[in-house]
Amino acid sequence: MTRKKVKLAFIVNDSARKATFKKRKKGLLKKVDELSTLCGIDACAIIYSPYDPQPEVWPSPLGVQQVLSKFRRMPEMEQSKKMVNQESFLRQRIAKATEQLKKQTKENREKEMTQLMFQYLGEGNIMHNVNMLDLNDLAYLIDQYLKDINRRIELLTRESQSQSQPPMPPPPVVKDEVANVEEEGQGSHAQQGLNINMDSMQPKENWFVNLMSGANVDQPHVFGDANQQSGFWPNTFFH
Repeated sequence: MTRKKVKLAFIVNDSARKATFKKRKKGLLKKVDELSTLCGIDACAIIYSPYDPQPEVWPSPLGVQQVLSKFRRMPEMEQSKKMVNQESFLRQRIAKATEQLKKQTKENREKEMTQLMFQYLGEGNIMHNVNMLDLNDLAYLIDQYLKDINRRIELLTRESQSQSQPPMPPPPVVKDEVANVEEEGQGSHAQQGLNINMDSMQPKENWFVNLMSGANVDQPHVFGDANQQSGFWPNTFFH
């Protein structure tokens, strides 16, 4: 069940007004207590009423004096910066309600002109009983719709153009020429060395075959001249 909105007006009935005062006073003090506890702020309340001989204070007379002393030490401009009374509070509510009324009036006018525009589009002509104010508002509304349509067309055109462009080709893969040169160089040296070794081994094999067959072949220098400094035979692979 929804709570009924209370009308902000003076309660004429004495008993109803007293009951409302007691109920609202209890709720107000509870809210001040919750605000001070939850937010850790200094707050106090002083309530005068025709039903009590002494004013009711919260949280205590000493606490109220401390809060009031702190308030009086503030500059005068800071004291009245956010201070409101009954008149200023009502002025704020009136200004807020006036702004809401203007907004709602504008929305209603736009809906009315939109309905009128679709009615004219359906019939194909404009009625003769339309005044100048309605025609001006209708022309403004149609102009806004046309601007929105043009912006939407431009947005869709840019999106279609961006999607229709072919993707950029990937960058070419550049081979490591230095590695290829090194591999080719090593292969050529190895092949050359192998050919040289095979050529140098051929006369040695012939000499060994002739020696085993008993042929008198004098080949004392078949392995080449010995290195007199190192005592090793020269290696053609490294020369």
